[in-house]
Amino acid sequence: MTDTLLLEVNDLDVDVLTGIYSEETHLPQPLRISIAAEMKVQERYEADTPLDQSKNYMDLKHAATEALPEGVHFKLIEAVADHIIETLFLQDQNMLRVTVKIVKLLISEKGEQIGITLSRGRR
Repeated sequence: MTDTLLLEVNDLDVDVLTGIYSEETHLPQPLRISIAAEMKVQERYEADTPLDQSKNYMDLKHAATEALPEGVHFKLIEAVADHIIETLFLQDQNMLRVTVKIVKLLISEKGEQIGITLSRGRR
């Protein structure tokens, strides 16, 4: 069995232009985004192992924030998740699988988490 490294960034609150209903299409809405990225690992990680032997987890945060195109309206939050996944695959060939969970914060009435989780392996 091959060892893998799972990098995670959880609960990023990001305003994104998304939705299909008229009340959703004119203003960004808050989404809570979590990302888990499974990567190939080195044989061992020693105390002095350099960062280039892993991945900067801030790249995951960047994919869910600054890398989302400004002014683009995503009809589906699935498309937001897809964009994040593809951004991470393009950044790093060691990326094996990326899972993105998105919760739509505005539709919660009693604290429930309503949204999607999209997981894709490198093709």
